[in-house]
Amino acid sequence: MSIKTIDPNSISIPDLQGYLQAAVAPRPIAFASTLDKEGQINLSPFSFFNMFSTNPPILVFSPSRRVRGNSTKHTLDNVLEVAEVSINVVNYSMVEQMSLASTEYEKGVNEFIKAGFTQVPSTLIQPPRVGEAPVSFECKVLQVIPTGSEGGAGNLVICQVLLIHVQEQYLDANGRLDTTKLDLVARMGGNWYCRASGDALFEIPKPLLTKGIGVDVLPASIRNSTVLTGNNLGRLGNLEFFPTSEEIATLRTQTEVQAALQQGAEALHQLAKSWIEAGKTEEALKILLLEA
Repeated sequence: MSIKTIDPNSISIPDLQGYLQAAVAPRPIAFASTLDKEGQINLSPFSFFNMFSTNPPILVFSPSRRVRGNSTKHTLDNVLEVAEVSINVVNYSMVEQMSLASTEYEKGVNEFIKAGFTQVPSTLIQPPRVGEAPVSFECKVLQVIPTGSEGGAGNLVICQVLLIHVQEQYLDANGRLDTTKLDLVARMGGNWYCRASGDALFEIPKPLLTKGIGVDVLPASIRNSTVLTGNNLGRLGNLEFFPTSEEIATLRTQTEVQAALQQGAEALHQLAKSWIEAGKTEEALKILLLEA
């Protein structure tokens, strides 16, 4: 395996930015609505964004200084003047309009109008929210922390969520946000985005109150398998208990297990792999332990 090692100090800032944004992805998008002290509205997306606390509810996004010219963005200027922001979540149905709003229009140009978004009054803050967004957060800005003073330096805008607005069409029967309905998008490197829907979504079961047995305790014949992938081993290691010898023995009578045993270890591992990928992880471990 060939590895390219890069010293951040040895390449240009645009090249460094390219590596960072392509590798640290996908990144959620904060579609931020702000006001300046004259009340002029600005709407702009930022992919340096995430949640950092639940109690209190804290979101952080970063309007970086421009690499070209080292100037600051209107969003940063605005939150320093009016310490409030409406952070809107972006899904696929609005992504092209969101991209248009990222255009560096002159100060005073309202991107709600330019991009064709619905401007909805907020309840507790002055900046309006985006009517098309599946979820919107009304936030007060607690602190702005600059990470540097040169082009490309970030500015961490730390926000406390005051109100959350959720379009009910994106809720499930229990009143919770339904990931499969949200159809969210995220930023990758360059002009690339990704869409969190369809086959791109998958679930990984995880014990929350107990501990998985771990890959390290699996027999060497399983750990060193040429058929099972790292993901397969991780799923096996996530099980909470080893099966009993009686449970293992019951599988020996199944026709497909008998056929795999007769063909050898590789066939047995192929069968186990197919069972893991079908969600039958406990049964997969049992047949692997038949060989071990």
